[in-house]
Amino acid sequence: MSGLDGPSGRRCSRERGFTLIELLTVITIVAILSSIVFGLGRRVSEGGRISRASAELATLSVALEGYRQVHGDYPRTDDAAQMLQALIGRRDPLMNQMQSRALLDPAAFVTERQGDPFMDEGIRLTDPWGQPYRYTHRSLAFWTNASYVLYSAGPDGVADQTLVAGGYPDLGAPLNHDNIYANR
Repeated sequence: MSGLDGPSGRRCSRERGFTLIELLTVITIVAILSSIVFGLGRRVSEGGRISRASAELATLSVALEGYRQVHGDYPRTDDAAQMLQALIGRRDPLMNQMQSRALLDPAAFVTERQGDPFMDEGIRLTDPWGQPYRYTHRSLAFWTNASYVLYSAGPDGVADQTLVAGGYPDLGAPLNHDNIYANR
């Protein structure tokens, strides 16, 4: 009877569709594969953000070194907005107003609220996670660090900003495990 089993019209067991267990198994396999693919995509994206932050910190470091060569010292502040003002030629190392040549093009970076640092002195550069870069130089009386501390708080956006003796970041602090430093 060509696939029908008797007068009731039931199909033979060989021609039935998928069972519920088979369907659930296929759905589970598809879900597992999807999560693996999306997880890899997130890791690649996160790796790209880390690379971008490292590149931006390297660019800022070059600008800070140029600033030191021109002005004899790094910007003496613990305010990243003032550091940016110094790098665009508007502040001397002691944070007095001045006009000089810019050592950094802020258009190559993302700023808070997409602000213009030439119009708003409080604007800071932000990392790929939308958090401001952090900067400190000679803000403490016992500063022996010959350089500065410049970093991104990393993917989690939190950092222990306490400096250890001499003006160095506490690289062992649990909150600093994913920070990206310019001059480690």
